[in-house]
Amino acid sequence: MIGQHAEKIKENGESCILKLHDPMQIAKLLSPNRKTTQANSIDDLVTEQLSHFNIDPSSEIGQNMADIAKNLYHTNIDTHKLWDLTLDSIKNLDRAQRVSFFNAKRFICFQLAKLLDVMQNPLRRSYQSVIKEKATRCNKGPYPIFDNVTAIFSATPVITRTATYLYACSEWIDDAFQGKEMMHEIYSRLMNPTSISLANHIVDLEAGPLAHEYFAWNFNSGMAAIDAILSHLVGYQDVILSSRNIYGGAYQLLKDWYGKQSNLNVAIEWFDGYTVDDFDKAYHIVKNKYADRLAKGRKIYVYMESPCNPHGYFLDVPKICKRAHQYDSTVICDSTVGTPILNPFLRKKDPIERPDFVLHSYTKDIVGTGTATAGVVIGRNERMFMPKHTSMTVKDYNGKDVTYEWDQTLFWNVYYIKGAFLDADKAFEVITGTRTLEMRILRKCINTMVLARILAAHPEINVKSSALEENENYSICQDNSYLGFPAPLFTFNIEGNGSGNSPIQRKTFKRFFDSLEPTFGLQVSLGLVNTVVLCPALTSHSEMSDEALKDAGITRTTVRVSVGDEDPRTLLAHFIKAAQNTLEQDSPGFSTKFPSLEEIDKLYQNTYIDVHTKYVNSQPLMKELLE
Repeated sequence: MIGQHAEKIKENGESCILKLHDPMQIAKLLSPNRKTTQANSIDDLVTEQLSHFNIDPSSEIGQNMADIAKNLYHTNIDTHKLWDLTLDSIKNLDRAQRVSFFNAKRFICFQLAKLLDVMQNPLRRSYQSVIKEKATRCNKGPYPIFDNVTAIFSATPVITRTATYLYACSEWIDDAFQGKEMMHEIYSRLMNPTSISLANHIVDLEAGPLAHEYFAWNFNSGMAAIDAILSHLVGYQDVILSSRNIYGGAYQLLKDWYGKQSNLNVAIEWFDGYTVDDFDKAYHIVKNKYADRLAKGRKIYVYMESPCNPHGYFLDVPKICKRAHQYDSTVICDSTVGTPILNPFLRKKDPIERPDFVLHSYTKDIVGTGTATAGVVIGRNERMFMPKHTSMTVKDYNGKDVTYEWDQTLFWNVYYIKGAFLDADKAFEVITGTRTLEMRILRKCINTMVLARILAAHPEINVKSSALEENENYSICQDNSYLGFPAPLFTFNIEGNGSGNSPIQRKTFKRFFDSLEPTFGLQVSLGLVNTVVLCPALTSHSEMSDEALKDAGITRTTVRVSVGDEDPRTLLAHFIKAAQNTLEQDSPGFSTKFPSLEEIDKLYQNTYIDVHTKYVNSQPLMKELLE
């Protein structure tokens, strides 16, 4: 169920319940009296178990059950030994050995599942002998264990539509409430097998070979994820230093809730620009401005979005993280637009260059279809979860030992309490969306390059996109994005190349914008399979003042383009025709100022080939795959 989560605890020195070196301690984990047992041997555990369920050990069935229980206790010891051996040896095995060991262990799982399936036959017969009345059977429905075993063999995670779960016995469920029994789900407000499957998967995608260092918790929306991590970290009169261009909903949350005096009275400050120098300058101003708060123990938290909304610009996240950590500040980074494909932040070799917490709105490119709202927070194990009344000592960015207590984790401090959980159906949709994520992002990067370059070639269109070599953000994109590919998000306006003397009247512009359907979707979102456009000043960033909009580089006629998977020439053809019908009224000849049709075709073909060549050349060679 959440074995990967349990493994991460063990890799950090703790098992799900306690440090286990004594085989008897391991065996006791399977006892119904695991917390109170006085047994000193496996035989004692078996006798105790039969007595617990009022089974006569001298009866034939009692003897049979005793034999099974004894084998299971020994198997648990052997399985934990295999766990330890795997953690110790996996890094030293060649690929052939890793393949062999995986499949051998996989087959053992099938064997165990087969035993569990066989066990359902006597269990079902006993159930039928106890629950005889038709009304009772109707009310209870099919007993879940009977027919759920085969779900283990499903090729995709099962959609677990349930609010509550069966549990084994009183002591096991007590451990579950303490976070010490990872097999027992308690309530779907907290955890759900489908959601946990997604959590494990997103960590694999985000952190790759470092996945064992990270946890994820899923939320019912991207905004819920943002609020969860902020409410977990930020206290009364703390300071948040945020990058200027963030999602409008996040801006509103920071300014109108956390910054509200009657709430937490948090000081909200902004830094413009995208480099570590831009950040450093703002940090020192903030540090001096709030010296009185800092002297009282308040903290500065750094919040960023990269690539940022609405221009799709990249921040120099690794360098900013390093500088912020040198100042002992915690860094939160919303990586929604970049996805795990373009933003490999958590794969940085040096932990000081990684954000402390990475956020995604699954709703966008990760799902891709716009059919589900969901979000996630990813962070290091020790800051996300540990069993109650335990602690974990780790090295900080400066190599010093830091101890985190269980109640300092996101799970117990926020997730366990607030209930903004992600249900199984949505989790399944997100998992399905991830299967085509890399392919879709690659296509979108191509389309972004083509659209941005063609629009920028028009003398009356101003484009903000890191896909353009002349753009202020181009070099940062090259240093921070996967293979230097741009984010599939950019903006443009038709305001005379910044001269302020655009011949296009506001009324004409509105007619043009409203004519972009159906090739461009007029939708308030981003990250869909189709290209969608909106005017940020009227929608996603409407809560911002005129001054704040200006600081963010957003005009009243700025159009944000969230690039989809279509052929970009189809989009350009519609754009040109819409311009002929509307913009030509104020600017005769507007639609003739684009590059020639032959140039557009050539640019598309060359870009398609160049991107795929760069992608293919970045993949490991056969000799590496065989290592």
